[in-house]
Amino acid sequence: MLQQMGVMRKLRVYLDSSVIGGAFNTRIAEATKPFWEAFYSGRVIVIASDILEDELRKAPQRARDFFDSLPQSQVERVVSTRESEKLAAHYVTEGVVSESSLDDCAHVALATLANADVIVSWNLKHMVKRSEEYKKVNAKLGYPQINIQTPDKEMMK
Repeated sequence: MLQQMGVMRKLRVYLDSSVIGGAFNTRIAEATKPFWEAFYSGRVIVIASDILEDELRKAPQRARDFFDSLPQSQVERVVSTRESEKLAAHYVTEGVVSESSLDDCAHVALATLANADVIVSWNLKHMVKRSEEYKKVNAKLGYPQINIQTPDKEMMK
């Protein structure tokens, strides 16, 4: 949780589908637990987008069921807009990733515009390891900075 003017507020975390899938992946399930524990203990609000929901439609049923079972009082929904689409396209134009990773850029754009505290993802190649590059584009265009990290980081504990 974050402290703001002496009051603790919940961490607003933008979620991508890799974290939901991570709950079932034997390689990373244990490392994903701190995030889900923080969520279920009420320290975290999940920001879920229309892009996440589209990705989940293609995911195994257990991942869809898991997402559907999340307490809705702790889930904030955001939807793509013309502005988020333009920002995502800027990430590609600026060379953060190639056009084949436009959906990853769309996640970052939506999280940025939603003023998320952090994005959690197991997508190391196109999101986590490119965090600084996304920040540079945001700074250049006058958008807020966004941190991207794996869900096993200390702030989730």
